[in-house]
Amino acid sequence: MNHDSELTYDCDPTLDDQGVIDFCKSGILKLEGVVSEEVNLRTIEFVEEHDGPEPRELLSEDWFVDGVIKNPQATGIIRSLLGKNFGLPISMANHRIITPSPSQEWHTDAGTKYAREVNYLQVFYLPQECTKEMGPTELLPGSHFLSSHRDAMKQMGRVRGSYYASAPAGSIFITYYGLWHRRSESSVSSLRNNLKYNYWRRTEPTRDWIVNPDFDVSTASFESPKPTYRPMWKDMYDTAELYFWLRGEIDKFGIIGGLGWPGNARSYGVPKDIQS
Repeated sequence: MNHDSELTYDCDPTLDDQGVIDFCKSGILKLEGVVSEEVNLRTIEFVEEHDGPEPRELLSEDWFVDGVIKNPQATGIIRSLLGKNFGLPISMANHRIITPSPSQEWHTDAGTKYAREVNYLQVFYLPQECTKEMGPTELLPGSHFLSSHRDAMKQMGRVRGSYYASAPAGSIFITYYGLWHRRSESSVSSLRNNLKYNYWRRTEPTRDWIVNPDFDVSTASFESPKPTYRPMWKDMYDTAELYFWLRGEIDKFGIIGGLGWPGNARSYGVPKDIQS
């Protein structure tokens, strides 16, 4: 995969407006058991033979690229969020650990950009089952809207409302790059593999995902799941802003405050000249 044309990919989008909004709210989408058992077993065999934190050689294996990197269920979501001809991963990390082990500190990865944009996505692939006892990745839904210094984040312990990415073999988690995460505490003996990689935007954002004719932006719910960690409705405002950026219509977005949209459906403040 040395040529630029081989580093991009296109397919049909699979999310509609509500699916895009749901991602904007939490920063997490889960695909359970979408990779075949054969590919899972070959992946485990490969990382055992190439023991190291960055098994980039996997990106040169056609069976892995076709089964994982270009997995139809995953790439349909990637295409919906990053647009046409998105960039394929250029690096690969394996968070491989012998458990039991203590939890990591909360963190965001290097290069996190605090903006209401989606220009790259962070993805986790589990080639083997990862139970809660094995210390799955712990994610904080909605934390992509929080800006905090890493030294402050690492002082935090257990956080109410965190999400444990435990799942059967072959599962894929698509996440906003700047989401707070850590390896959670494990309590059983195991060898856990967790592959992490990124996809990239190559085109300007536009609303070219699946458009449902019944969707109405004036009545759509932008409210985040509880708990949230900021002033009332701020997460809702940021979700709506991120959604409008993905539509390519950030210039039409605005919040008047008070009890207006998006806090109340069909209220004052709905952006004008918006095609639902």
